[in-house]
Amino acid sequence: MSSVANRYPVHLKVLIYGFITLWVILAAFPFFWTLWGSFKVELDFFSIADWTNALTGRNTSDTYGASFTDAGYVGAWIQEEFWRAVINTAIVCFFVVCTSLTIGTLGGYALSRSGFRYTFWLLITALIFRAMPPITLVSGYLLPFFEWNVWGILPTTIIVLVAINQPFTLWMLHSFFQSIPKDLDESAKVDGCSQFQAFRFVIIPVMWPGVITTGLFSFLLAYNDFAVTSMLLSDENRTMVPKIAAFLGTTYTEGNVMFAVAAVVSATAPLFILVMFFQRRIVSGLTAGAVKG
Repeated sequence: MSSVANRYPVHLKVLIYGFITLWVILAAFPFFWTLWGSFKVELDFFSIADWTNALTGRNTSDTYGASFTDAGYVGAWIQEEFWRAVINTAIVCFFVVCTSLTIGTLGGYALSRSGFRYTFWLLITALIFRAMPPITLVSGYLLPFFEWNVWGILPTTIIVLVAINQPFTLWMLHSFFQSIPKDLDESAKVDGCSQFQAFRFVIIPVMWPGVITTGLFSFLLAYNDFAVTSMLLSDENRTMVPKIAAFLGTTYTEGNVMFAVAAVVSATAPLFILVMFFQRRIVSGLTAGAVKG
């Protein structure tokens, strides 16, 4: 591989690495710029008169005596209790991922080993439901949730998120299971394993890259969701994304933009670390499913 790479002309290498560097800078710039601005006051970060105020922090120095301040974080986390939204998000993500993976692994394995013709149409039906906008599905839940007095709480929101996410989980895990030869199941049965024991002790260990990849995508769906959580959760049970939107205010309520900026950084930083930590696992899992499936 290295010998092939060395054959490229020097100017082509410079062009390739220059393009990659530029792309990384442009992709990372919004996050680092928001991180920088979260320690300023609104008059600096959103300055219309002089954009350099966002760099120098002139108004921040006039207000707090220093060019940086943690007022946005203090206001968001303590004054507005953003930590409650963080806990709610963690609860929602945990149960959505666990439930989706449990149903998806069992269902995906059963469908991948099924010889019936309805398997294909069942997967197509699941794909149609996944293609529908989530907001159209949520509207159907509102009336029964109000009638049964279960609107605004976390369990009902988790159920809806699982229902929306399950077709994707089923499709993805079904693809991974199809990439595993059925001979492994038969060999395990010859050794005395039942169907479930073959699934648990033989297939699942081989499937870990696919399970982790699918779990990460399920986590991201629940973590970043706005449409479902904003419609189905009450103010005290909000997750992070609806809480950030609430910081911006409405035409009837006054908001605080710097609280929102600080909360955005707080919500984005874990995702940045998660993706960097699991990037190889995500790529290898997606590649395995694409090549073998």
